[in-house]
Amino acid sequence: MFRLMGHVLPEEKSIWIALTTIYGIGRERSRKILDQLKINYMKKVKDVTEEEQKLISDELKNYVLENDLKREVASAIKRLKEIKCYRGMRHNLWLPVRGQLTRKNARTAKKLLGRSKVRPVLKK
Repeated sequence: MFRLMGHVLPEEKSIWIALTTIYGIGRERSRKILDQLKINYMKKVKDVTEEEQKLISDELKNYVLENDLKREVASAIKRLKEIKCYRGMRHNLWLPVRGQLTRKNARTAKKLLGRSKVRPVLKK
């Protein structure tokens, strides 16, 4: 059983896919880490040796992951809301932030929000 940052990695998956269970590590970063450590990324988690486990855990200490990353993202969004920029206002209203159209999409967000709250803000 391979524990990493509070996560138990699935035994039957390849190591590069299993690493993506950690918040802040995607497929690209997972491959990059394993290439730096010269570990075959198609190796199953159950076949990873103790030394390789230690190398991986030491390498992950160089990255901002899990709760620290979540805290950074939350503080960035909070800053946008405080300065009341366009993106901050969209975050406040729970509407799409990155330029997506809301005429046909984002139905769930608008339904949860209610039309009365959307209209006055967008008129200003």
